[in-house]
Amino acid sequence: MNFALGQLVLAAHVAVIVFNVAGLVVIPLGAARGWRFVRRRGLRLLHLGSLAVVAAQAALGRACFLTDWQAALTGEGAHDPLIMRWINGLIYWPLPMWVFSTMYLAVLAYVVALWWWVRPEARILR
Repeated sequence: MNFALGQLVLAAHVAVIVFNVAGLVVIPLGAARGWRFVRRRGLRLLHLGSLAVVAAQAALGRACFLTDWQAALTGEGAHDPLIMRWINGLIYWPLPMWVFSTMYLAVLAYVVALWWWVRPEARILR
């Protein structure tokens, strides 16, 4: 096991979660406030793609590959540092997989709808 690498995977996982959740709020808020960056096509494609991967994994009944990778690197145990246990408690909920599948598919539908409500710019680069 490589505990340090497992912690890096956890940090990356948290970053992806923050990016995905923040986009759900920042995109419509930014559109209402006139923030141009929320219409950047590259950012929006990254957000949509990330959530599509999460929803597809859940729909297939699989855990996120980052979850699997972290568990393989760190193992499951009480010897994890306190902050790691705290973060794990925030992002890993003891619910049936169908609950996550339903939530992730609903969130993906919302993000797809955002493409019509807050249209991204036509060009990727400016």
